Amino acid sequence: MKKPLLLLILMCGLFSAQTFTKEDTLKGSNTKYRNFWDVKKYEISVEPNFANQSVSGTNKITFEITKDISQPIFQIDLQQPMSYTIIDTDKKLCSSERVGDFIFIESNHDFKKGETHYFTLEFSGNPTVAQNAPWDGGWVFTRDEKGNPWMSVAQEGIGASVWLPVKDIWSDEPDEGMVMKIITPKDLVGVGNGRLISQTLEKDKNVFTWEVRSPINAYSLVPNVGKYVNFKETYAGEKGNLDLDYWVLDYNLEKAKKQFAQVKPMMKAFEYWFGPYPFYEDSYKIVESPYLGMEHQSSVAYGNKFKNGYLGRDLSGTGVGLNWDFILVHESGHEWFANNITAKDQADMWIHEAFTSYSETLFTENYIDKVSAEKYVKGTRKNIQNDIPIQGKYGVRHEGSSDMYYKGSNVLHTIRQVINDDEKFREILRGLNKDSHHQTVTTQEIENYISEKAGIDFSSVFEQYLRTIKVPVLEYSQTGNQLKFRYSDVVENFNLPLRLKNQQLITPKTSWQTVTLIDQNPVLFDDNYYIHYREQK
Repeated sequence: MKKPLLLLILMCGLFSAQTFTKEDTLKGSNTKYRNFWDVKKYEISVEPNFANQSVSGTNKITFEITKDISQPIFQIDLQQPMSYTIIDTDKKLCSSERVGDFIFIESNHDFKKGETHYFTLEFSGNPTVAQNAPWDGGWVFTRDEKGNPWMSVAQEGIGASVWLPVKDIWSDEPDEGMVMKIITPKDLVGVGNGRLISQTLEKDKNVFTWEVRSPINAYSLVPNVGKYVNFKETYAGEKGNLDLDYWVLDYNLEKAKKQFAQVKPMMKAFEYWFGPYPFYEDSYKIVESPYLGMEHQSSVAYGNKFKNGYLGRDLSGTGVGLNWDFILVHESGHEWFANNITAKDQADMWIHEAFTSYSETLFTENYIDKVSAEKYVKGTRKNIQNDIPIQGKYGVRHEGSSDMYYKGSNVLHTIRQVINDDEKFREILRGLNKDSHHQTVTTQEIENYISEKAGIDFSSVFEQYLRTIKVPVLEYSQTGNQLKFRYSDVVENFNLPLRLKNQQLITPKTSWQTVTLIDQNPVLFDDNYYIHYREQK
């Protein structure tokens, strides 16, 4: 190479501020080694080995050049201790070098915008094994209740590069999808994303080939191997017949048929609020997994033990959440927010989790009633910590507080109250999924879209709830029919109008205001807004 690669990286000034390292920046930023090429397709072959907890296979990465560039260096991500070999390419490579979790491939050619090329990398090794999947990330090699091998991987946080050589950044999804061949022993079944397009027997092993035609985030590229059986249904949805595909362990078949009866009413609710299921071409699928769950696109991981609630508990503490299967609903809601609409940067992961957590409320509203839905979302506030901001740090693969779930959902619920028009609110949610269909987005784009379509400037609301840990406080006092009030603990120019229980609208600022109420009864505030109320004595 023209310079020792590590020296080259250091000279590029890829050190980030605070406690982050150059490695964090390489993982989380669209660096000069990534910003000139766009992944078009992944063609993967993978064979997990239960006995030695290893994974091997190949990945053909087809990509398009996005700008003219001379003798570039490509960054491929593959975490230690996995090893690799470049076994094929349509352009002569000068050399490649491994630096930690990164492979840098240097070419001595010039590339023109619009050209399409490929690398094929062979990989093998013993990947990181998760100790507490899905939270810590890594492969899972376990046995089912009958002693059969059961394997999968949880990788949203740690990244698909924990086992697969890939361009491991959220902003670049393969536009033409992927093909995944899963190789298993003869007595086991391999389940991947999308549709099963072939099943063959080669060298005394099963080969299951799965295809996704839509763009897909890298952390969704998940092989599952186990003693699976399959059953199917069809849902008459907004875009026609949607294939519902279920893969569960053989001894759980009857439990699954009973529990997954919730899928059709769930799909009806989500299509009502969010628009058509985003992946009709790839089908909807649930795969029983050896961990609690994850939103793998067109292959939702399910490990809730066929119970309602969250492993039989209600996270809202109200009892409402025991009427439906939390993992089924929450992880499926991610098909719209995370898989259809994907954050470009992990710092904006609230886009995935806030909207999907609120999908639990919206499903409850359709499945039961609005009173129960409001009870549920308000009950989830007990889980809010207000420890650090919801929005993370950009360019270093850093996510914000776990408050992105239930603080996030309550922020959306609050915005819904301000809009005060459920049909308009629904149009905004459906519009987001239509106008950002199969796209990666930023926080600013989502914030601007909601404000524009609502006709209300919510910029200060997002500033308050996403980027600070302060909860707005309405201070007030009442004398007869005179209500005195102001906001405290708010950002500058905070603008959140409030509608009282009697439907009277007030527009608090940080300075004291007084309004005349319609009567002298004690004022009743609407607790659907996520704010605190403090009476001044």
